[in-house]
Amino acid sequence: MEKISPKKHLGQHFLTDKQLAQKIVRMLQAPPAAKVAEIGPGMGILTQYLLPIYPDLQVIEVDSSAVAYLQQAFPALGTRIIFQDVLKWEPARSLVPDSYLIGNLPYNISSPIFFHLIENRQYVKEGVFMIQKEVAERICASKGGKTYGILSVLLQHYYHVKYEFSVPPSVFSPPPKVMSAVIRMVRKDTDEETITFQALKTVVKTAFNQRRKTLRNSLKSLSFASFEGEERIYTLRAEALSLEEFVLLARNLQNQASIKEENEC
Repeated sequence: MEKISPKKHLGQHFLTDKQLAQKIVRMLQAPPAAKVAEIGPGMGILTQYLLPIYPDLQVIEVDSSAVAYLQQAFPALGTRIIFQDVLKWEPARSLVPDSYLIGNLPYNISSPIFFHLIENRQYVKEGVFMIQKEVAERICASKGGKTYGILSVLLQHYYHVKYEFSVPPSVFSPPPKVMSAVIRMVRKDTDEETITFQALKTVVKTAFNQRRKTLRNSLKSLSFASFEGEERIYTLRAEALSLEEFVLLARNLQNQASIKEENEC
């Protein structure tokens, strides 16, 4: 069977180390009957170890040549090969709540993929992903550091995230110019009713888009009511705020929006 050539515009770097592939697959803590989806299978180096464990496995692939390869190499997948851009993929159409995801994500769109997964988090109970090391460090960063940012806060609010291990360029074809890393994320039991994702995202993005400014200045375009501890919080920069403090601001913003809507009715 003819191998496919990695496409630069798709950010493809195919993993070639079979032992590493098995290690990544073993990290997924899904029961055999669980619904599992693989993002960006390429030539199926993870797929070959996932399919015997999860016979109902589905894969999402945007490269037509990779889809043709998978159809020949893994006929057992049948119609569970979804030929689609993962950013346009609707998990609700093919997954069930509390499904599991795994994959070697395209490095050029890994951050948008995570935002897409957060918005569909009811379908993503757990995920194991290979990504660029720099992005992995941002995701797992703690407050106070330069790598702590939008992705850190949003993912850590909804998921327990763990940086598992680093991966060298030599195990890929072609070798990327950066180090890679594998992370694992497990969804938290978050009270969804107290805060919307949109409210949290608005506060976090607004704060970090001007991260050198204090929150008094970076958040002045948003409307907040007075709250206990506001003077201290407003003197800080975004990178100094904890997850809980961002949630406090988001809940305040959300409540203000609700009051405004009521007054306009």
